Amino acid sequence: MNEKDWIQEGKTALGIELGSTRIKAVLVGEDGTPLASGSYTWENRYEKGVWTYGLDDIWSGVQGSVAALIQDVSQTYNLPLSKVGAMGFSAMMHGYMAFDQKGELLVPFRTWRNTMTEEAADRLTNRFDFNIPQRWSIAHLYQAMLNQEEHLKKLDYLTTLAGYIHWKLTGEKVLGIGDASGMFPIDSQTKDYHAKMADSFDELIAADGYEWRLRDVLPKVLVAGDPAGTLTEEGAKLLDPSGTIQAGVPVCPPEGDAGTGMTATNSVALRTGNVSAGTSVFAMIVLEKPLAKLHKEIDIVTTPVGDDVAMVHCNNCTSEINAWANVFSEFAEATGVSVDMNQIYTTMFESALKGSPDCGGLVGYNYFSGEPVTGFSEGRPLFARTANSVFNFANFMRLQLYSAVGALKYGLDILLKEENVPIDKMYGHGGFFKTKDVGQRIMAAAMQAPVSTMETAGEGGAWGIAVLALYASWKEKTDSAGDRNLVRYLNHVIFKEEAGTTVEPTDEDIKGFEEYMRRYVKGFPVEQAAIDHIPES
Repeated sequence: MNEKDWIQEGKTALGIELGSTRIKAVLVGEDGTPLASGSYTWENRYEKGVWTYGLDDIWSGVQGSVAALIQDVSQTYNLPLSKVGAMGFSAMMHGYMAFDQKGELLVPFRTWRNTMTEEAADRLTNRFDFNIPQRWSIAHLYQAMLNQEEHLKKLDYLTTLAGYIHWKLTGEKVLGIGDASGMFPIDSQTKDYHAKMADSFDELIAADGYEWRLRDVLPKVLVAGDPAGTLTEEGAKLLDPSGTIQAGVPVCPPEGDAGTGMTATNSVALRTGNVSAGTSVFAMIVLEKPLAKLHKEIDIVTTPVGDDVAMVHCNNCTSEINAWANVFSEFAEATGVSVDMNQIYTTMFESALKGSPDCGGLVGYNYFSGEPVTGFSEGRPLFARTANSVFNFANFMRLQLYSAVGALKYGLDILLKEENVPIDKMYGHGGFFKTKDVGQRIMAAAMQAPVSTMETAGEGGAWGIAVLALYASWKEKTDSAGDRNLVRYLNHVIFKEEAGTTVEPTDEDIKGFEEYMRRYVKGFPVEQAAIDHIPES
């Protein structure tokens, strides 16, 4: 079949992912080949102490990305996109979207970026003997209880952003197991919420007088390949007001950006891992066995089929790099020179490799918001040097790349050096890896391991959820080989001809990064002082 045949006969899958700064829609053929795409740029808001997105912003973004995709199909193939074979939705994990019985949002959407739940996260971590990060939905729920927030009396449903989109478009209150594992701990054996921990939570809140219990308000957990509903007539109108996309499309379980990142990099098998580096950054390694002990810097989530994954998640990554790119662009314009932003980023990244391996004595923190992995509830972007530091453009740019993944390295060192977790392969994806070889080389030095990228990884999580939508159809007509059938599907159907490129770490880069990290950790009190004495405007 050629690409036009796929589109005309509906042998396609549509994937939509809502990221921190961009909503992307991708249409793929039945073998995962990208056919068309559309995107919509958006930004979170900081309102009344909460990082949030409005519901109108969410739907404007979803509809905008789909409209751009439909236009791309029309212009590229001279065809309408009236028939889609499968569909899936993904989004940023965690956070807090609470609804009443009428489906009305009770409080503004609290995103993963908020660091307002420290007390709840600490109490639950101690009670469960399982790390509950501040951004997890259960931490937000329990913090609201500790704060005695009035809306909890009306609570009927709690879900994530992907779960919300799926619910409104299909009517189904379900969630993929990977996304669910960022709401509440998952038992990888039962493929459901951890029963003992759920019972323990209900015991904890029993005297509070709420009519609901935890399982009453959480989405039903599904694994990759499970049927998760179809696009309803009402959902089709909400997704695409133009009426081009018709109802009745089967929809796969909604997933979080961690699960789609694993899928997009073919790292759902045991002993594989991936690093997603954009506005936030996280590294995930699929575990052969449980960790020896609890580490508050390490999250335990799951793959889309429910295998345990050790994750280091950091709130901040490329925002500071983006801020400096805008400054350089403004400087160029002020001198009368027009420079393409892509060229600015390429110059910034490539110059970093010309810098000293230890950044010449410079140090910086890219903390736009709090960074729980390193112990900060708030953040202040900060740059410091001594009079003897070698302050030049190359060192400054290498500093920016190091600081972008400094908190990640801080957490990974615990996982790799203390727990001795084995890794057969590690893949990188996201904007940090866009400039050839540069991001891979910096990340390889941070992890002291080879880092690979694949061409398809550039399609991101929207492509990953489209592949999971394809898998749901494939699984129905294929003899079952167990839950890890997804691994076989990815290896034999989606990635069978994918080569990728690999960058090995150098001894010089490793040594330089380690020296930078010693300076980075010693400077934590300076970052804290900036938080204490420079108030948010």
